[in-house]
Amino acid sequence: MSFDTIVFESADGIATIRLNRPDSLNSFTAGMHAELRAAMDIVESDASVRCLVITGTGRGFCAGQDLNERDPAATQKMDLGESLDNNYNPLIRRFKNLPMPVVAAVNGVAAGAGASLALACDLVLAARSARFIQAFCKIGLIPDAGGTWALPRLVGHARAMGLALLGDTVTAEQAEKYGMIWRCVDDEALAGETAALSRHLAAAPTHGLGLIKKAINASLGNDLDTQLDLERDLQRKAGFSEDFDEGVAAFQQKRAAVFKGR
Repeated sequence: MSFDTIVFESADGIATIRLNRPDSLNSFTAGMHAELRAAMDIVESDASVRCLVITGTGRGFCAGQDLNERDPAATQKMDLGESLDNNYNPLIRRFKNLPMPVVAAVNGVAAGAGASLALACDLVLAARSARFIQAFCKIGLIPDAGGTWALPRLVGHARAMGLALLGDTVTAEQAEKYGMIWRCVDDEALAGETAALSRHLAAAPTHGLGLIKKAINASLGNDLDTQLDLERDLQRKAGFSEDFDEGVAAFQQKRAAVFKGR
């Protein structure tokens, strides 16, 4: 499938979505949302895909919504809640519910909904020159696309409140220190680190990784008893998987496991 605002590639169990509007720091448009939906349809329907990577082209990861699509002087005001319902929220839910790891390779500025998109991923690698900005407060809006959900869980209430109210720039090194991202790496190492991480995840027991993701995400809203029951149920599923059988056999036979993700 040919795209105009993203680049989509899939090989060796790894699907990569590269946001591709570099002149506007890969900011979101209606067209980009439509193409992201189409790309996610491919990922979700292709059983060979076992890891998803999202990154950006040029010097930005994603600067959030392209405000040039919005006319503040228009007589008929745009319903931003409708925009979230139709575009951003379904995308964030798809990332969270995808039964495989999602890796963000943040190559540059991640602002507004672009920062929320990165923080919705399971593992975030960021180039040392990357920046995270909760830019919403600068134009009278609130962090959306899951931003108010992710921030306090990642960095704590006080820091989340400060970042959201002040819109301060967070460097990649600060983001790693805050626990906002998995790792900060040198700019020239980002592509290699992302490739190595995604290859590792694609060769891992993907079925089990998807269940780990489900359990950890659910734990944020569960009490202990509910979480223990969920662990029981998910472990039952994991124990019946082919990957578990292969993992045990490989351990007993002292060989490298060959997982198939099922």
